[in-house]
Amino acid sequence: MRLSAYFLPILRDDPKEAEIISHKLMLRAGMIRQEAAGSYSWLPLGFRVLKKIEQIVREEQNRAGAIEVLMPTIQSADLWRKSGRYDAYGKEMLRIKDRHDRDMLFGPTNEEMITDIFRHGAQSYRDLPRNLYHIQWKFRDEVRPRFGVMRGREFLMKDAYSFDLDAEGGRHSYNKMFVSYLRTFARMGLKAIPMRAETGPIGGKDSHEFLILADTGESQVFFDRDFYDMDWTEFSIDYDDAAAVGKLVEDFTSKYAATDDKHEAAEFEKLPADRRLSGRGIEVGHIFFFGSKYSEPLGAVVQGKDGQPVTVLSGSYGIGVSRLVGAIIEASHDEAGIIWPEPVAPFKLALINLKAGDSGTDAACEKIYGALGAKGVEVLYDDTDARPGAKFATMDLIGLPWQVIIGPRGLKDGIAEVKNRRTGERSNVPLTEIVDRFSA
Repeated sequence: MRLSAYFLPILRDDPKEAEIISHKLMLRAGMIRQEAAGSYSWLPLGFRVLKKIEQIVREEQNRAGAIEVLMPTIQSADLWRKSGRYDAYGKEMLRIKDRHDRDMLFGPTNEEMITDIFRHGAQSYRDLPRNLYHIQWKFRDEVRPRFGVMRGREFLMKDAYSFDLDAEGGRHSYNKMFVSYLRTFARMGLKAIPMRAETGPIGGKDSHEFLILADTGESQVFFDRDFYDMDWTEFSIDYDDAAAVGKLVEDFTSKYAATDDKHEAAEFEKLPADRRLSGRGIEVGHIFFFGSKYSEPLGAVVQGKDGQPVTVLSGSYGIGVSRLVGAIIEASHDEAGIIWPEPVAPFKLALINLKAGDSGTDAACEKIYGALGAKGVEVLYDDTDARPGAKFATMDLIGLPWQVIIGPRGLKDGIAEVKNRRTGERSNVPLTEIVDRFSA
């Protein structure tokens, strides 16, 4: 993409309404624009990041055996009355009436609807287990939306729902999602520590939330240093092997990790002093197993192996897709701007022409830009006539992992300067090697 033809409304100064760094940087980098309290338009740069995160989530859900569907944003109140949550949920639920005066709501979550869908489509034990998920916009009418996409009213969420015949199967479904979440966040360059959690308005008994460390996190967290010593970047798993999946979950849950509301100081202090770590955490995922909480009132019953009716057991599994954009920035930035982990970066590299209009630099940049594009490398090419300092500031702000800088001086020697945004390391690379280096 040529910057001269791109829509990237950069702001020089921090917006007054932004309180935390991710909100400031997302506005300054032209990623979002506020339309109402807690509601944002996603501009081209931000939308690219959002879609990268969404795709990673989708791939890992599919790998774990979940099946994608898409449910409406507007739901009937009737299902929620059957579950007992319509009146219990609180003012966060946006309640509306249609033209026929029927009670409707803008879905904050989908346990009722997916249970109703499943009960109409499954008749016997042969139809289980199943896990259905979708990636859809949600609305929760926060009393005080703040912190940009971190605590907005409208947000993009992946929510999955498992259906099983018995507790053993339900445990395996829960464990598969637990492992899938470890893989999902690791692919984004994150270590999201699983911590036992309250179930909140979802209900149920078993629950874990996944938190990444950031100074602006909403929760105080306490955890074992062993989490940081583990390699989360590469592990493969056979999701059909219940014992192997369960063992991996046990490895993680046997280590101490708790938010302040679940913290047990005496238990934490049993760890050696050098292994006791604490900080602030941002929740990016939450999983629940609630058994028959929704299937029983909504009549999700199948024929068991003995011919008798069996009420199915369920769990739900959420990832805040849009929230992750802000959370990643909170965990990965410096004074100059955002530092994107490569898997979720809007572009892999910035190609910076220091002297646009010069025949030599123009030709060199065009050749590299075309060759990288042919290799499928996502490049943002700064072909504008802005001053070099302004170009560097913009690219540092938007945080692309790599910068390839072409100027008249280096061109004479046949080299480009390559900058690693995360480390700041700079090196001179022959122009003839640039394409192979970034397309390997």
